[in-house]
Amino acid sequence: MDLFEMDETRTMTREDAAAKLRALADSLAKHNSVEFARDGGRITVAVPDEVNLKVEVELGESNEVEIELTW
Repeated sequence: MDLFEMDETRTMTREDAAAKLRALADSLAKHNSVEFARDGGRITVAVPDEVNLKVEVELGESNEVEIELTW
């Protein structure tokens, strides 16, 4: 299988970011998958029943909250 990698950064309002996170969470809960669009196409990633959740918080000159799911 070819490696698929997507790294996207964009500026949006806090409310829009929250809506995007809610949509991702809803998709995980309801469909056991998440879908991403790239270059006019879509890719669906199946997510198993158990995952590893990592939450990182970095505070300093710039602040970051990073959420990572692996399996």
